[in-house]
Amino acid sequence: MDEEVKLTRRLLLQSVGGLGTLSLSVSAGRAQAYPSRPVTIVVPYAAGSPTDIVARVILDKMQAPLGQSIVVENVSGAGGSLGAIRGMRAAPDGYTICFGNNGSHVLSAALYAMPFDLLTDIAPISRVTTNSQIITSNKAIPASNLKELIAWLKDRKVLFGVAGPMASVSVLSFQNMTGGQFQLVPYRGTVAQTQDLISGQIEMVIDQVSSATPLIKAGSIKAYAVAARTRSPTMPDIPTVDEAGLPGFYGSIWTGAWAPKGTPKDIIAKIAGAVRVALADPAVKERMSAIGQEIVPVDQQTPEALAAYQKAEIEKWVPLAKAANLKGE
Repeated sequence: MDEEVKLTRRLLLQSVGGLGTLSLSVSAGRAQAYPSRPVTIVVPYAAGSPTDIVARVILDKMQAPLGQSIVVENVSGAGGSLGAIRGMRAAPDGYTICFGNNGSHVLSAALYAMPFDLLTDIAPISRVTTNSQIITSNKAIPASNLKELIAWLKDRKVLFGVAGPMASVSVLSFQNMTGGQFQLVPYRGTVAQTQDLISGQIEMVIDQVSSATPLIKAGSIKAYAVAARTRSPTMPDIPTVDEAGLPGFYGSIWTGAWAPKGTPKDIIAKIAGAVRVALADPAVKERMSAIGQEIVPVDQQTPEALAAYQKAEIEKWVPLAKAANLKGE
């Protein structure tokens, strides 16, 4: 009898173990590989903005390697900080990522009371593009080159249009390096700023190459130098600041992608891989070039590269913004 009891118990244990194995197998079978549904990209600026355009150019080519559709959610306001917060508050499952720039993910740390730390409460995915800034003025300014412009700036107060936090700190840096006296005229967007620059209501703007190129080519405004180490492929006739007489005055609007803190590393790697596939596509390269955006080198399209670059940018620009007592809109 004892042997029968032992045998019965052994069979029951084997049955329970078998059921456990079966249950585990069924659960594993039901689990779906990421992504199993559409992915949302939060853009912290309005539809049609330069950052929004870059996001939409690459997301079309990211869908194939991810195997899912991607939708854009524009969350604008407060210099991009609202969209950045929306991205950081999302579930860390890879289904909501944020596509921002150095306004939303660098300067917002200085201009707003952010409930998150932009370095520790976020998961970098990839740097994407850079869009150099360019020094421009209305056509009434008598200078024909940067050296003449800097000389003209002496002993006069210049009305300087600024649209966004990065433009503000760039103008302040320009003022420090040239000794000029500028009155900043804030704008919520570039459309009204451009109209006032052309009409002469303001005298100067440090703009993005992508925004300024059509105006320069049309002869509507003057351009003096690109704020970069190399000339812009879209405006190769415009000298760099190093060539024109203001060495070291570098500034750009760069874009990147981030996920909420805690997003699994394999999901981060998969999204970063989809970004690299998109940026390598000839159609994407052609479109980026046409709108004045330069794709960053492949070795910079990694989570580690973005983390290091973002940290360096925060250390460079945030103290300048705080010293000037800049405030958010």
